[in-house]
Amino acid sequence: MAITAPRGTQDFLPEQTAEWQLLEAKIRQICSLYGFGEIRTPMFESTELFLRGIGETTDVVTKEMYTFEDRGGRSMTLRPENTASVVRAFLEHKLYGDPQVHKFYYMGPMFRHDRPQAGRYRQFTQFGVEEIGSKDPAVDAEIIAMAFQLFRELGLNDLVLHLNSVGCPKCRPVYRQKLLDFFADKRDQLCDDCNERLEKNPLRVLDCKEDGEKMMQMGVPLITDNLCDDCKEHFHKVQEYLTAIGIPFTLDPRLVRGLDYYTNTAFEIMYAPLGAQSTVCGGGRYDGLIEEVGGPSTPGIGFAIGMERLLLTLKEQGLLPPVEKKQPVFIVALGDAAKTKAFELQQQLREKGLYAEIDLLGRSMKGQMKSANKLHADYTVIIGEDELAAGEAQVRNMASKEQVSVPLDGIVAYMETHKKG
Repeated sequence: MAITAPRGTQDFLPEQTAEWQLLEAKIRQICSLYGFGEIRTPMFESTELFLRGIGETTDVVTKEMYTFEDRGGRSMTLRPENTASVVRAFLEHKLYGDPQVHKFYYMGPMFRHDRPQAGRYRQFTQFGVEEIGSKDPAVDAEIIAMAFQLFRELGLNDLVLHLNSVGCPKCRPVYRQKLLDFFADKRDQLCDDCNERLEKNPLRVLDCKEDGEKMMQMGVPLITDNLCDDCKEHFHKVQEYLTAIGIPFTLDPRLVRGLDYYTNTAFEIMYAPLGAQSTVCGGGRYDGLIEEVGGPSTPGIGFAIGMERLLLTLKEQGLLPPVEKKQPVFIVALGDAAKTKAFELQQQLREKGLYAEIDLLGRSMKGQMKSANKLHADYTVIIGEDELAAGEAQVRNMASKEQVSVPLDGIVAYMETHKKG
């Protein structure tokens, strides 16, 4: 029986990887415009980091993490998300001692034992940003603007921003009790998952896909009606900044996000043409996370984008630009002595920054010319016994079919002058 890739994982062949590189280049360009630098963290961390950082009652921790015991008996987990890892790195390297706003971005694989579906895998790639060190609501608006600019420059224009505030440690416990009181005599109307969430994390009840709409009709208390004055002011200023830069938004009191570390601003960006599964970006503020993981009280905010899903969306909408293939100089060699010379020329061209190829399958001249055409070579250099004896090669422009004789020791200079790509 053939060994295949594990369920929920996939291979990316060179043609697909080229598409990834186009998207990655656009991401890096946008990050540079906003002053974000790349951070790379380990693919596995101490399990405790995610228990403390994400929250022991979240679906990610209770149902989806890949956890294992290493040979030293320590519990390790493949990272299911990267915010907790960035925060751990921020603390470990004592970046909090530098009083400024720290801007990080990352791209890399995450791991969750989830049900695979289109654009959703057990090993998946996330692009995300974290901005640590400021409570200013302008920071919230800045990273939302960053995501919007990325999507718009990729051609995704039919975007809807869903915005909410999930309060802070001052006002959220009061709201939590209101939720418990409201559902005290209505638990028989809730699904099993919601009854379990009500015990552990009542706010997550609002996020229920099955009963969420029904709860709104029941008149469930809303977090936005129960914010303290500081949270109200913060949320108002975020909206003010977004309005100032022309980003429309919809207030969504059911939006609480799936991880426990969020405070204040929570948001999701939807791309309407995707229908029911339209979320392409999600994030929020986590002013208590760094303290929870063992550091000093430090505010932060971030978002994450699933890159497989984004690539799939771009393909479905016909927005992925064609990958431009580099055209090689193909050196056709006839005979062993000619092949040695071809190999030498190939290396000289490459060292000058020019893409060059020779035949490695022992093909005839006709077969080698077919290979040159298949690779979309813009020039072929033909070397046989006669050419070696005369100290020259035939150079053919594959587009114009024009062919000229060029001294062997002048091939590299000729290509530097004539070759464009």
